Amino acid sequence: MTNFNPQSLSQLDRSRFAGYKANLDFYNGEQWADTSTGKAKNRQLVFNYAKTTIDKITSYLMEGLNFACEPIENQKLKTKNQRLNNKDQRDIAGRAEQVIYDVYNQNNLQELDYETEVDTAILGDGCYKVTWDAQDKRIRVTSPDITGLFAWWLGDDLSKVWRVASRYILNAEELEQLYPSHTGRTDKKTVTITELWTDRQFTLFLDNETIEDKPNPYGFIPFVIFPNVRQPKNFWGTSDIPPLKQAQRELNRALSQLSRILEVSGNPIAVLEGVESAEEIKVQPGAVWTIPEEAKAYLLDLLAGGGIRLHVDYIDMIYRCLHDISESPRAAYGGIERELSGVALEMELQSLLQKVRRKRTIRSAAYARRCNMILKLHKQFAGEDLTGVATRIVWGAVLPQDRARLAQNEQALVQSGVHSRRTAMDELGIRDPEAEFEKWLEERRRILEMNQQFRARSNRGSERERTAAADVEGIE
Repeated sequence: MTNFNPQSLSQLDRSRFAGYKANLDFYNGEQWADTSTGKAKNRQLVFNYAKTTIDKITSYLMEGLNFACEPIENQKLKTKNQRLNNKDQRDIAGRAEQVIYDVYNQNNLQELDYETEVDTAILGDGCYKVTWDAQDKRIRVTSPDITGLFAWWLGDDLSKVWRVASRYILNAEELEQLYPSHTGRTDKKTVTITELWTDRQFTLFLDNETIEDKPNPYGFIPFVIFPNVRQPKNFWGTSDIPPLKQAQRELNRALSQLSRILEVSGNPIAVLEGVESAEEIKVQPGAVWTIPEEAKAYLLDLLAGGGIRLHVDYIDMIYRCLHDISESPRAAYGGIERELSGVALEMELQSLLQKVRRKRTIRSAAYARRCNMILKLHKQFAGEDLTGVATRIVWGAVLPQDRARLAQNEQALVQSGVHSRRTAMDELGIRDPEAEFEKWLEERRRILEMNQQFRARSNRGSERERTAAADVEGIE
């Protein structure tokens, strides 16, 4: 029996969950620090640059995601006579790739990965869950709500997670579908389900009652928890939102202020000097004002003296700060004011490229762990062992590429022995490099056979010509 109380979870990670909510609210447009007073009187505009930045960075990050499997040889398990030949190893690697892509398509992971990456950038952490669906007889990949996840790790080694708890709420209908044998345990409209996972044990709680406690059916914790950007010496990550908050709020305030100034300028204020009463004074076309002889009357011009230019310059400065802080230059949005070469454009977008690389370093490890879990479940439930492969994550180019130039570079690397043909095909974005290589070998074999047949026919023709020439010489 697991000695664990689900109620204790409500006391854990309160600051983390409060940060999640604050970041999500800011992403959804709740960006004014004080909205309780004066909202009806004062205009509070929101130009949600934070949301646009996160969506843009995520689009660059997820460009061209692919998976590749390469054979590895386990020297401890195979003797010299038992080792697989190269072709068998390539077949296993190709089959592992096919299984991963089948699971990818069955679970629509292209959409799920994008949604998870947006959520991870907002909250600061992301998660995948890889399990076996006994009803549909397939591997299921989901993305649980990170606000219901808790993790425990060993000492100062953040990579060794030994326990994970997942908490979520079900209504009566959902409880009946997922856990039909336990529907009679409560008459509540909603219940809290807590899953507790270790490498050896799985425990399921309904509210505070243990309804299932058994050995882990998978032999591993089926969660891949990863940070958006790693905080040094911390398990949980950081969101992209906090650095943008101050600049975003100042941009909203400055633009709202300018909007109010322009609105007042469009509806001018009448200023009267030396007038005790102004009951009939109205600003409208053709209006005639009757005022005392020594009094003065004029319209207040808020745009006089170039004051509006100061507001515009200040807003432009905040706008540039937002680009710098978000590491997404204006060129990332297509706002290039001058024509740039490929190298110059890359230098212009260098901060964006660096941010994407930082995130891809973390995502590569997370997606590789997810692929390994998929292959382990495939071995356990499909009976096909494809775990003896190394999974590699292949990312697409962040910036538009000159395909001809890239092909020339890869050709030079292959000819000089720096790259293999397979690696070159990976870099060029070919979906199945092994199949393409087999096609290339088949074409080369057929070309060699054609050349041999042509040379044989040429040799026979030459021989006949020499024989005919010799006969002519004998006659003469």
